[in-house]
Amino acid sequence: MTQHPHLVVVGAGIVGLSCAWAAQQRGWSVTVVDRDIEGDRASHGNAGGIAITECIPLSLAGLGLKPLRWLLDPLGPLSVRPLHAPRLLPWFLALRKVGRPAEFQRIAQALAALNDRCLPAFERLLADIGLGHAIHHRGALTVYESANAFEAEAGDWALKRALGVRWRPVDAAEIGRLEPGLAPVFATGVMAQDWAHIDDPQQLVTRLRETLQARGARLVTGEVASVAAAGAGATARLRGGADIACDRLVVATGAWSAALSAGLGDRALLESERGYNTTLPAAASLLQREVIFAERKFVATPLSVGLRIGGAAEFAGLARPANLRRSDALLRLARRYLPDLQQPGREEGARRWMGNRPATPDSLPVIGPSPGAPQVFYAFGHGHLGLTQAAATGELAGQWLAGDTPALDLSPYSISRFSRVA
Repeated sequence: MTQHPHLVVVGAGIVGLSCAWAAQQRGWSVTVVDRDIEGDRASHGNAGGIAITECIPLSLAGLGLKPLRWLLDPLGPLSVRPLHAPRLLPWFLALRKVGRPAEFQRIAQALAALNDRCLPAFERLLADIGLGHAIHHRGALTVYESANAFEAEAGDWALKRALGVRWRPVDAAEIGRLEPGLAPVFATGVMAQDWAHIDDPQQLVTRLRETLQARGARLVTGEVASVAAAGAGATARLRGGADIACDRLVVATGAWSAALSAGLGDRALLESERGYNTTLPAAASLLQREVIFAERKFVATPLSVGLRIGGAAEFAGLARPANLRRSDALLRLARRYLPDLQQPGREEGARRWMGNRPATPDSLPVIGPSPGAPQVFYAFGHGHLGLTQAAATGELAGQWLAGDTPALDLSPYSISRFSRVA
């Protein structure tokens, strides 16, 4: 019998599992290691959008004093906990460079190139694991309370169109027809035509994990303390000393990945951008599609498990407890714009949540092999787009495993870019 080559995937979130799925599709034996295989993770609380239109990087350019005003509001859309601020400085300094016109354009092109591959890859994965019915192609509606607010973002929308994103403007009357559950306070909006959303991100993660296991994947509960190249292969060392040897290894531990890459000599500028949400099981019928409230920086998506209201960006590191008042603040915002939330029972069973989004300062994920240990492949740092980009990242990992030329130039996503940051 021919022995199948062995891949270890460190991380059981949607990105890691997608890499494991792609490996199985190519005949690899797979071991997935995570400190809590079935536990909560960022992909569980995702807003559910397959946000292939989101190719504009985070930038502070042109925002003026807005970030300062956000920071002064302890429950506003942006927060930095004071004790974490010194550790955030290198990340923030790198973020400042994103606003340079040439850099902004380069990053947007790289995001668009990756996102162009995402929806077909995602649909292939869903069909294979029996969840092809769980995706809805209804677009996403971005709404603006004033025409001036739209004009402030018109340049971003123009760039998206130049990069192939299909969108169309909608007026106040059409907003009312598309989403009659919204309060009639919006002056204008944009329909992103190729956006989709799924029924339940947690259901997807669970089904994918169970499918992998049913097809022979080994699931190991344990914390990986370090990874190393070992001869022609690689090793994952568990905390406590046990080693798992393999032919190839994928690091996909989300916001925790930088410590593992550092052990291989690869610097990653990676932060936990903590996101919050509240899910209302009895309110999903209030919307037909994901709605993005532009000025207020939050979203609402009708999932099979309820209406999910999410947003915020909190920088507080990985260890501090959640501030679930942020979830409550998002719900208060939603009440302004969804009047039917006032109906009895609509908020019954509300569930609050916080997750650690793995964010890079240039909004690009880290995808590709370690420069010094080519047996190790990095797949982390997807920020808000982990669900969106997971299957496409998995397929790129699969091409690497097969020794094929990647279908996408991986140089913009290489971890080596951080070694060039002063």
